[in-house]
Amino acid sequence: MRIKPPAFVFALALAATPLTAQAQPVAEFYRGKTVNVYIGVGVGGEYDIQARLVARHIGKHIPGNPTVVPQNMTGAGGLRMINYLYSVAPKDGASIGMIANAFPAMQAVGIPGVQFDAAKMQWIGSIASAVETMAVWHTTGVKNIEDARKREVVAGASARGAITFLYPQMMNEFLGTRFKIVTGYPGGNQINLAMERGEVEARNNTWSSWKATKAQWLAEKKIAVIAQAGPRAPDLDAPSVEDAARTPEERQLIELVVSGTQLGRPFATNEAPADRVAALRAAFAATMKDPEFLTEAKTLGFEVDPVLGEKMQRIVEKVLATPKDVAVRAKGLLE
Repeated sequence: MRIKPPAFVFALALAATPLTAQAQPVAEFYRGKTVNVYIGVGVGGEYDIQARLVARHIGKHIPGNPTVVPQNMTGAGGLRMINYLYSVAPKDGASIGMIANAFPAMQAVGIPGVQFDAAKMQWIGSIASAVETMAVWHTTGVKNIEDARKREVVAGASARGAITFLYPQMMNEFLGTRFKIVTGYPGGNQINLAMERGEVEARNNTWSSWKATKAQWLAEKKIAVIAQAGPRAPDLDAPSVEDAARTPEERQLIELVVSGTQLGRPFATNEAPADRVAALRAAFAATMKDPEFLTEAKTLGFEVDPVLGEKMQRIVEKVLATPKDVAVRAKGLLE
């Protein structure tokens, strides 16, 4: 007669199951799948270049080694893409977005058009935090903030709410500059072309993007960087917008507007299963140490000092906890 083993024997057997077996469902899901990386801006700018760089390398670090395909989904400065990712894309871990870093601040102040909850997005990581700058074309003769107070300067932007709009708007509000902001450009590359054609005279961009995409402009002094914000760049001699605040309240408002600098160029997914989110975060962290990725990042001019998903989640939560009085004051600036 067979003796039925006690229940605790089955429990011990389950406990002894190798961890690799527990991770197998994630690998099974991704094996043979396509992971879409959505990019909310046009081709050629820093967001696009970084998204495609990561997409080329992250697949080999995701269990099951899926195919990773980047694709641009432009509109409303990236809002169309994040709204799609949050509300329409399958919540299965096979859809990732390269998110505009100003979006959590936009949600915090209640900007129309926000159809997502950044707290429920699952943040995966970014290559590095960002230093935002304002640069002016050399033919204007504008070399510093004081010059930009004396004459109107036409600045190119993608859309209201995008950082390319928020940054010159913020400088007008707090520093007395006279940027006239023209919207409608799909991405940074198109704004650069508009600067060369003389359609616009200035734009916001990150310091890392200038160095990676327009190093020749810097060498030939085609642009003058007149202000920076976020973590101060040691190789950039331009005043900090935060330091230019006249009161603690102004500084708090400015820090909210530029809070995205802490996120850099962030990747996120929607409310996907926790085990797949963990796998994507681990894959991103592994990619940041991948020798082939690091070599290509260096060739493209990108410094790699990653902000990982768990830290990004905390940054977003802090932004969303902005005091109501600050949010009310900032809304007019961010709209």
